Amino acid sequence: MKLILLGAPGAGKGTQAEVICDKLGIPAVSTGNILREAMKNGTEMGMKAKSYIDSGALVPDDVIIGIIKERLAQDDCKNGFILDGVPRTVAQAEALEAMGIDIDKVVDIEVADECIIERLSGRRVCSACGASYHTTAKPSANPDICDRCGGALITRKDDQPETILERLKVYHELTEPLVDFYRERGKLVVVEGVEGVAETTKVLFEKLGVRL
Repeated sequence: MKLILLGAPGAGKGTQAEVICDKLGIPAVSTGNILREAMKNGTEMGMKAKSYIDSGALVPDDVIIGIIKERLAQDDCKNGFILDGVPRTVAQAEALEAMGIDIDKVVDIEVADECIIERLSGRRVCSACGASYHTTAKPSANPDICDRCGGALITRKDDQPETILERLKVYHELTEPLVDFYRERGKLVVVEGVEGVAETTKVLFEKLGVRL
């Protein structure tokens, strides 16, 4: 199964991607990871991307999509994959189509902005060992101290309210139009994200026609 997961930051895409990968035995193809790998391996598209990055410019969509196409040609993707972090815009989705990358289903995990803000602003990370907590969903015994190593718990910049609002604004402006793009192509599957991870997974697999 060839999948794309859509959803706002904090909607639970990464968590659900892990479950799907384990269940279906397919890889999650992360844009950031394959970009670094392509540059390290010196592939044609990787070297093109490096030239833009070295000059401080944004890597163009056609180069990003070219690197993805190289990655999807590898053996572990022959039975399917999940694209993580791409497409972010309609232009990137059109570039995927133009390069012949076919997608079976696009899963849109819908969570209200208010819930996203509550989820993300409550996240805490240990400054020493990196362990993750949440003020309500997964609190530490002491609000400011890591249960695992005793390090100080901090709020990452990405999880501060003003940053969350900016990330949501960018998502609604640039990425949300993909919902209509894939709905028009008959590939969209909408999943209402609920509080429990297992419940969201159950609904997601039902919509995809996969038995748990």
